Amino acid sequence: MSTGFDRDRDEFARGARAIVVYPDHGASARDADARLDETAGLAAAIGVTVVEKVALRLRAPKPATLIGSGQVEQLAATVRMEEAGLVVFDAALTPVQQRNLETALEAKVIDRTGLILEIFGERAATAEGRLQVELAHLDYQAGRLVRSWTHLERQRGGFGFLGGPGETQIEADRRLIRDRMARLRKELDSVSRTRGLHRERRQRAPWPVIALVGYTNAGKSTLFNRLTGAHVMAEDLLFATLDPTLRQISLPGIDKAILSDTVGFVSELPTQLVAAFKATLEEVVSADLLIHVRDIAHPDTQAQRDDVEGVLRDLGVTETTPRIEAWNKLDLLEGEAREDMLVEAGHRDDVVPISALSGEGLDTLVATIGALLTEGHRRYTITLESADGAGAAWLHAHGEVLGQAVDGEHALYDVRMSPSDYERFLTRG
Repeated sequence: MSTGFDRDRDEFARGARAIVVYPDHGASARDADARLDETAGLAAAIGVTVVEKVALRLRAPKPATLIGSGQVEQLAATVRMEEAGLVVFDAALTPVQQRNLETALEAKVIDRTGLILEIFGERAATAEGRLQVELAHLDYQAGRLVRSWTHLERQRGGFGFLGGPGETQIEADRRLIRDRMARLRKELDSVSRTRGLHRERRQRAPWPVIALVGYTNAGKSTLFNRLTGAHVMAEDLLFATLDPTLRQISLPGIDKAILSDTVGFVSELPTQLVAAFKATLEEVVSADLLIHVRDIAHPDTQAQRDDVEGVLRDLGVTETTPRIEAWNKLDLLEGEAREDMLVEAGHRDDVVPISALSGEGLDTLVATIGALLTEGHRRYTITLESADGAGAAWLHAHGEVLGQAVDGEHALYDVRMSPSDYERFLTRG
């Protein structure tokens, strides 16, 4: 029987057959089918072929294998029948549980954290992204030096759980991992300082920063492309976007704003990843406005919203940060479901129903963003010398020029802007 799992080489090829297992102990806000579907989607995102999804009722976790001995036997029979080489547990496994399950099932076993780390390893496109993922992977791997599944150097995507041809494996010990992690943290600190300088420069400008946040595959990148005319990867895949992208946009009353597309969140996002990506997600923490993009057509949209808000709290984003919920994928709703959603949205000031795919509702969203960012702006009458082109340009860049008139050597401007911008204008060098 060929399963794609070679116990001598510990390699696992893309396209290999996998079984997804959800140990259901009744604590999740989602039902078992929804959890299985999401985990199967995560596995598919790295090219694994899911051949079976199994929910196992768990009364109490077993220290040795998490699931009961009878369930292990049942699962082993399914692995043999489906000729599967990989079993993905939608749960956190201890190193001992992982090793014992691999022995009993005669297949490679990874848990939810390992799966998400593998996806991030393949998707990170920038040097910073790869540093962050490697740090997260090593942090996770440090506690589970089981056999030889620690890969500290790779010639291609991924970080060692589902390695393929061309990879280099290094026999690693904890000291080597600690040394490597220390070097990675130094490099990331340097990147973080550079990013902080860029952010300070933007704040001095200042241009408002709008961050798109949301559950993975909610449609953030599609919306980003719509609003900016960019061509960021936007596919029907979990974690299609990992590395943050910033673009300039114009809004009603605002000549220039910065829109940031960020990594999608997911339930039970590994703590290692939250920590490693904190530098990247500082764009979210310091944003002037958050647009929480929700897949309103998803059956678990409310649970997904709660997960996103939980991660935002973990990142230190306060509830005082202004935010809009963009209820996306309106095009997937029909009839009564669509009407009910529109009625619910109509009773809330912070919700705009949209379809990033078709463009429906985007004009309303843009107007709402502009109104929120200019809230509290006041109207000022400013007199400049007619020859002060730099001053006139500053007013156009940082305020909404409602009218202007020339009176001999002077020009009068009727401008709406924030009090802080007005103070900056008065003290400009």
